[in-house]
Amino acid sequence: MFPMVTGFMNYGQQTVRAARYIGQSFMITLSHANRLPVTIQYPYEKLITAERFRGRIHFEFDKCIACEVCVRVCPIDLPVVDWKLETDLRKKRLLNYSIDFGICIFCGNCVEYCPTNCLSMTEEYELSTYDRHELNYNQIALGRLPMSVIDDYTIRTILNSPQIKNK
Repeated sequence: MFPMVTGFMNYGQQTVRAARYIGQSFMITLSHANRLPVTIQYPYEKLITAERFRGRIHFEFDKCIACEVCVRVCPIDLPVVDWKLETDLRKKRLLNYSIDFGICIFCGNCVEYCPTNCLSMTEEYELSTYDRHELNYNQIALGRLPMSVIDDYTIRTILNSPQIKNK
């Protein structure tokens, strides 16, 4: 008889604990329902991206040795590297380099495995266009650095990180 009473007591305690958890989660839901929506006026207000954000790829033509490691590590073989072999120097000379950002999955493998660090990720996330073919960037377009959101005086920046908002 005694084990049956302790079993009912444990069941009662578990029921009370479960009801408390349900009440706490319902209070969290209600607290979120009372918030006002935050509207971001896009062209004039932009988010500050996280430090490790992977945006558009930046390319430095002078550093590239045309080793094609970026093509080999890319899961979809996306970078196009055109080179010519200089027979007198026994060295490759880079002619053209291009990446189609309409297909790119922004995994960052090309940047991580590049032996000369000629590739890097920028904080640019505005790769939108009406024509898909405009997203095919050659070495000239890849070499342009985008203007930082923080440095642009025409834009009001909005913090995206929850740690920054709490401070």
